[in-house]
Amino acid sequence: MVKFIESELVLLKKEIGEMWTLVYNQLDRAGEAVQTLDRELARQVQVRERRVNAFELKIDSDVEDIIALYNPVAIDLRFVLAMLKINTNLERLGDFAEGIARFAINCKEVALDSELVKKLRLGEMVSQVLSMLELAKRALEEENLELATSVFAKDNLLDEINVEATNVLADYVKTHPENALTCLNLVSVFRKLERSGDHITNIAEEIVFFIDAKVLKHSGRTDEHYPDTKE
Repeated sequence: MVKFIESELVLLKKEIGEMWTLVYNQLDRAGEAVQTLDRELARQVQVRERRVNAFELKIDSDVEDIIALYNPVAIDLRFVLAMLKINTNLERLGDFAEGIARFAINCKEVALDSELVKKLRLGEMVSQVLSMLELAKRALEEENLELATSVFAKDNLLDEINVEATNVLADYVKTHPENALTCLNLVSVFRKLERSGDHITNIAEEIVFFIDAKVLKHSGRTDEHYPDTKE
């Protein structure tokens, strides 16, 4: 029985890794599509969203089978529960990528104002989201607690850029009222990127739960709990 469940857990981890790569690519393409208003790239993101949804359903089903057939306990049970929750968060990230790509498809502008994009720090925000997602993936692959906890502090930059972006866009609309709708839709893009950071933080918490059996979600977590966390 032990050998059978071990092989199932290995396959489950592999599936999560494949879904993770797909979602990473979705966010990467969506971020590029917004910055360049590449509508064809944005449509590719929309089409691939179906694959993300299919992955979620497959992994959910596999988790149910593992629990029903093998009745995992202790660290195996923590692993299965963590994968289930990570799967849900990855699916939400896929939704955000599709929503971000939709901006590029619906935007009426030929190109975004390059100075505005620079002030908004849009590229920096996309890069930070991707960095957090890659870091969390490494933490799971290596079962590294320090890597997992280092994700938490990185979310602060996303919050900062999101708050600043609202002010930058409000000022821009005052001098470019004809672009008000585009600016309003950009607020939604930044909100989705900021929420992506929250979900990646959730993923990191589940990795910590698996590795160290710590449930952080309701513990009043602050960065001070992890003095070795690095930006």
